[in-house]
Amino acid sequence: MVTSTLTSSPLRAGMLGGGFMARTHSQAARLAGAELSAIAASSSESTERIRGELGFGRGLQADDLAGAGFDVVHVCTPNETHATFTRSALAAGSHVICEKPLATSAAEARELADAARAAGLIGTVPFVYRYHPLVREARARIRAGEAGTILTVDGSYLQDWLLDADDVNWRVDAGSGGPSRAFADIGSHLVDLIEFVTGDRITRLAATTRTVHPERGSTPVTTEDTVAVAVEFAGGAIGSLLVSQVAPGRKNALVIEVSGDRESVRFAQERPEQLWVGRRQGSTLIDREADALSPDAARLCRVPAGHPQGYQDAFNAFVADSYALMRGDGSEGGAPDGVPTFADGVRAAVVTEAVLAAAEAGTWVEVPQS
Repeated sequence: MVTSTLTSSPLRAGMLGGGFMARTHSQAARLAGAELSAIAASSSESTERIRGELGFGRGLQADDLAGAGFDVVHVCTPNETHATFTRSALAAGSHVICEKPLATSAAEARELADAARAAGLIGTVPFVYRYHPLVREARARIRAGEAGTILTVDGSYLQDWLLDADDVNWRVDAGSGGPSRAFADIGSHLVDLIEFVTGDRITRLAATTRTVHPERGSTPVTTEDTVAVAVEFAGGAIGSLLVSQVAPGRKNALVIEVSGDRESVRFAQERPEQLWVGRRQGSTLIDREADALSPDAARLCRVPAGHPQGYQDAFNAFVADSYALMRGDGSEGGAPDGVPTFADGVRAAVVTEAVLAAAEAGTWVEVPQS
């Protein structure tokens, strides 16, 4: 068994990838006190350019970086490479933060989770919307029974960045992005957020998918643009999910609404400073103000009320919590709560496969719970 041993010195971080997500990870890693040791992008020229821009110590080839034995390796490369790089990093004794999907199949995701567990290493997946303070507030209210028995769940994640036929990205090809695009890319966030907030799991679903553009430029499209899903939960609730990357005007519109028999809660990611709470006799908006929130939500309030927090703040908190787990840091009342681990990456892959299976079969399917 390979086990990483970390001291109080800064974590030595390696970064695989040079795009938007690598930049986001790098900012969070720096704020969490990591030493930005090495980066590998898609070419030696890109690596050197990004290394200078982001302040990494050196540039490496991707395979060399994955196997170098850094304290932590961030995997921010195309989906098809996630499993290979993660496997190499774990074998070298590195903790791993891997972008979702953890792998393009549930079987491979389970293999990675098992490998991390066997090596005594931490693996996390950036389901970062968990880290908006008012998501934690919604979760706390439901846990405390404020909503009562959960009856229905309504969720959507809408974007427009692939609206037109000339919008091309490597994700449209299943060979690079895996068999699912829209659901694996953003639907996984939606399902993770719903299950995290409700504390319940989807057990059964029916789905339909649509590919709007059969070709983008000269590239055949082999993944879906939109997905609609009907879901049933273990606790008896029912719900509907809509996912689209071709919704005009919607940039990153992730919304969940959970309705119990006493109250409803609604969180919209593009308006993260407020949580809507609805009751039959009057509804209200809860602002992000640490003194008025649950301890878990207040912990994530990084700046005073009235100073907006957003996506990068959520990402920063996720990376800081991931590093705390990697250090075994329990000095402040135990390990941080709600960190999305490789087990959550496995869950996302399982639900994605169930969605694809239901869409292909045209019938309801059971969602495995392991």
